[in-house]
Amino acid sequence: MGGKDGIIVDDELKSMDEAAAGVIASAFGFQGQKCSACSRVIVSEKIYDGFVELLADKVSTLKVGPPDQNTNVGPVINKRSEDSILKYINKGVEEGGRIVFGGTKAEGNGYYIQPTIIADVKPEDTIAKEEIFGPVLAVIKAKDFDESLSIANNTDYGLTGGIYSKNKKKLKKGAKEFFVGNLYLNRKCTGALVGVHPFGGFNMSGTCSKAGGFDYLLLFMQTKVVAEKVYKK
Repeated sequence: MGGKDGIIVDDELKSMDEAAAGVIASAFGFQGQKCSACSRVIVSEKIYDGFVELLADKVSTLKVGPPDQNTNVGPVINKRSEDSILKYINKGVEEGGRIVFGGTKAEGNGYYIQPTIIADVKPEDTIAKEEIFGPVLAVIKAKDFDESLSIANNTDYGLTGGIYSKNKKKLKKGAKEFFVGNLYLNRKCTGALVGVHPFGGFNMSGTCSKAGGFDYLLLFMQTKVVAEKVYKK
């Protein structure tokens, strides 16, 4: 049903390096062509500049190319997808975003796009609201944790999300108020274990039973109600 998944990076966190690695794995695994992929990272203003720089450093080490050549980022699915993703990148810049890495096609015999990080994205910008389904990460600044939560919930979707923080009170609040079907604390927002981890979303990302959940089988069954009037002997 789609997603516009966000990861919150709080200024009270154990490791910026760990958070950056989790964001990059979530954003660029499978070229971002996953409904659960991180396409927004919402970062506390106290660590914003340093975190953006760290993201750019880490993504610069990713190798783009055919999957059978020990690469990190392969091609997107087809020309239509490539054109759509590049249009979103241009839209992000038009609306005030700043490309800190990528932003263009990559070399190769196929539909290759560089893993792209766009900083200074505003919560209402197009690339902060619409699903791109490609290797594009929007970086959004938040003044505090409450604003981060508000931004995280500011889409029509609600599939996966993540929070990096060592503050137990913030994690507890996020667990209650971050409205997604699958929320991950201090880890990446992709990688639910099939058959073990129930998976599904809220809002435009789906409702009710989660795949892999105990009641999911009921969706494949048809309910029949039988009523009988019982006579006294």
